[in-house]
Amino acid sequence: MKRQPHASPADSGDERLDALQRHAFDYFLNETNPANGLVADKSQADSPSSIAAVAFALAAYPVGVERAWISRANAIERTLAALRFFWNSPQGTGSDMTGHKGFYYHFLDMTTGRRAGDCELSTVDTGFLLAGMLAAARYFDQDSEDEHEIRTLADALYLRADWQWACNGGATITHGWTPERGFLPYRWEGYDEAALLYVLGLGSPTFPLAAESYAAWVSTYQWKEIYGYEFIYGGPLFIHQYSHIWIDFRRIQDAYTRNKDIDYFENSRRATYVQREYAIRNPLEFAGYGENFWGLTASDGPGWTTRRIDGIERNFFDYVARGAPYGPDDGTVAPWAVVASLPFAPEIVLPTIMHFQDVYPQVTGEYCFRCSFNLSFQNEADAGSGWTSPYHFGINLGPVILMYENYRSDFLWRLMQACPYVVNGLRRAGFTGGWL
Repeated sequence: MKRQPHASPADSGDERLDALQRHAFDYFLNETNPANGLVADKSQADSPSSIAAVAFALAAYPVGVERAWISRANAIERTLAALRFFWNSPQGTGSDMTGHKGFYYHFLDMTTGRRAGDCELSTVDTGFLLAGMLAAARYFDQDSEDEHEIRTLADALYLRADWQWACNGGATITHGWTPERGFLPYRWEGYDEAALLYVLGLGSPTFPLAAESYAAWVSTYQWKEIYGYEFIYGGPLFIHQYSHIWIDFRRIQDAYTRNKDIDYFENSRRATYVQREYAIRNPLEFAGYGENFWGLTASDGPGWTTRRIDGIERNFFDYVARGAPYGPDDGTVAPWAVVASLPFAPEIVLPTIMHFQDVYPQVTGEYCFRCSFNLSFQNEADAGSGWTSPYHFGINLGPVILMYENYRSDFLWRLMQACPYVVNGLRRAGFTGGWL
């Protein structure tokens, strides 16, 4: 497998990257309820908490300690607040619980911690949450009462998740469940961000997934050749990033990737190059797209509307999973998603980050990059600036912090390599080689 050379931060504007990472971390300092550790989904007033945002906070606090952005004592206090809340929060089939069967609702009220609206009990977001807890347990390893409690609670919360229940009698994991309608009709099938979910489910010593669950998921992959790159296809960038935040897939292979002479890290590198090539070709002729202007993923958008621009009828979207090259695409790119691909392809990511910062200052907000922007959706006050999301999202800023840290120090990767549940899950999935 051919790989691109790994550029070091020392020769690639590391001070600017450090500042981006630091400003992203501020989100978790400022948008968290200290009483229960819950983190706001986005910077909009009265936003509920996203359990995935809590996941990123729990993994980011150790980075903050290492970088001297937060004291170890403060990080412990924040981590314990979250772990105690989830351990003591109500579980059950009622409509206003926090979770059920060890899984949690996608969105929670920031104050009460109860289910927000009619959202689903989310299996994948619970997976990220448990991964954040396990990362905290690996980092806070000192022989103190508080750090011992972190390890005890994280372990108990992970062991409580009933992965067999989440399959609802099938081989693959369901997307989720609601008390009103039962299990959702969708399953984690097709290449997606669920690799971490399956690894955690396989690694559980209490309610583990059956070994055939992973094989059933892998059997739904699509292997494609696009722009000369052969890879396991997934359109949005986040699909190729989220599980990689926690698991170092370099040089470890399962049966599928061994057969294709690839690993999942290399697969993500190729997917990153496909995104850039799509923007260079720009088949839909969106404004801005090019060599240093790309990054389609799940992101905020201008809204569900249609506009005629330069004689072309354009359809625009709100929050959807945009992807390349098959769409959906409305001209909206997400700079944070480019940063999260830094470990895979720094040689094309770094120039793009600098281009966004230097040419489009409107996309830099209080916390690192804003979610997304669109130059084709013209701004009446300033036609050249287009539309920019007014919000920051925790699930965007967490990957910035953690993937940059993995790029420069392998920090979270090394923590998770020491987690026996992750190692056991990878081995049960058939992974061998490399650090395993």
